[in-house]
Amino acid sequence: MDLKVRVGAWSWDIDTGEETRVGAGLADAYSITWCAVEYFEVSGSILRLLLRHISPNSLHCGRTLIHHAILCNNASAVEVLLNCGADIEFPVKTTSKTALRPIHLSAKLGFVEVLQCLIVGGCDIDSRTAFGDSALMICARYKHGDCLKVMASAGADFGLVNSAGQSASSIARLARWNHGFQQAVQDVILAGKTPQSSNPSVFSPLMFTVHGNEIEALKKLLEKADVDLHEQDDDGNSALMIAASEGHLEAFELLLRAGANIKLSNKYGDTAISLLELNQKGDVFDQLMLEYALEDANGPIGFYALHRAAKRGDLNLVHILTSRGYDVNAFDADGYTPLMLAARGGYGGVCELLISCGAKCNIENARHETALLLARKKGYGNDAENIILNELARALVVDGSQVKKHTRGGKGSPHSKVLRMMETRGILRWGKSSRRNVICKAAEVGPSEKFRWNRRRKFDVEESGMFHVVTTKNKEVHFVCDGGIQMAELWVRGIRLVTSEAIFDKQKQL
Repeated sequence: MDLKVRVGAWSWDIDTGEETRVGAGLADAYSITWCAVEYFEVSGSILRLLLRHISPNSLHCGRTLIHHAILCNNASAVEVLLNCGADIEFPVKTTSKTALRPIHLSAKLGFVEVLQCLIVGGCDIDSRTAFGDSALMICARYKHGDCLKVMASAGADFGLVNSAGQSASSIARLARWNHGFQQAVQDVILAGKTPQSSNPSVFSPLMFTVHGNEIEALKKLLEKADVDLHEQDDDGNSALMIAASEGHLEAFELLLRAGANIKLSNKYGDTAISLLELNQKGDVFDQLMLEYALEDANGPIGFYALHRAAKRGDLNLVHILTSRGYDVNAFDADGYTPLMLAARGGYGGVCELLISCGAKCNIENARHETALLLARKKGYGNDAENIILNELARALVVDGSQVKKHTRGGKGSPHSKVLRMMETRGILRWGKSSRRNVICKAAEVGPSEKFRWNRRRKFDVEESGMFHVVTTKNKEVHFVCDGGIQMAELWVRGIRLVTSEAIFDKQKQL
């Protein structure tokens, strides 16, 4: 049974393990059992008969019969050998110690049926060669797409790296087989299998699919209960960030609707939102998320829908969102309220609507910015500034504050009073008597000419914060507030505003 014949067609290099097809009858003599593998008859009975007398793991030039069956691309012979006790993990013995196992050899040669036979036989699909290569990496190196699909479907680990730090995906790139690798992985996902990875930073099916903008494959992944929408790569990028930065609108929408967290930031401090700002399709993405916010009561996590609508000056959308209870005084991730963003954009109508819904004008962020300060960056006198000033002025005069009141047209000694307006009636009040509850027909910053004359010998005629009113009975009353001329201007603005609104309301009621 150990008779050696020269009918084989293969020769091997004992140093490297490389095989050479030399043609039938030209190879070195080897055992007749090896010929039974090479010239395998369909029933396998001859090989089984021979294996009763010889071990399937006997060596020839560092190889066993199973290596020869793989070399001959004979899955049936492999199956017979495995059933007869062949070692499925036996490595090719070479002086260079390559540690090439049967599964590695099958992957290298691209023999799909043999590979499937070995997997069914229970081989270690993630076993490594001496260089750390797995069968999956070898498939990528030799561009065997069908073999790669078999390996991936069987659960081969895409997260492994070899001794050179290369993974299956990076090897595919080096081999200029990006498209083939991507297509193979996509086919596996579409078939309902999720490629496995022990190290998401090396390979993540979700990240890989989003990078490739493979929409149908992404849909399949998102159907899986165990998909991690919030995983981040070594740079801290999530799948949503990748979709945003690369302009993959449909992928972005799918991730958003699946519940991806838009508040995550990478190690550079970028979020999906900030990456959208840099993208040429940023407005399209923005509109998409605003539409989604209208569909979902809570909106996408961390999107700040009301803030975005205010920033865009979308009055109709702001109205819808405020009616749904969005917090008009909440800060976004950058420390701005919706009112601040509308003010910065100069959108007076949006500012007015937000204020009517309870937005506060006096909120200050960490940069000491207020809505008024931001409105003035668009230039003084714009609609947003006027709306905010009106609200600040109204709040000031209605709430009231301590002021200094001059007496006898400036001839007497000033004294402290609490000054406020009764909003619904338009009355300026600083006491209980009728003389101290007046309706104003005029209000001005600074002193009147009469006051200047009466107080000409004093040094406080041009006192900062001074303003005066003229009542409907033509009586002048002078006040001095804290805060200088700006606060005096606000008092005057508030008195005029509340008075005119009260008069207008009375006229409407008549």
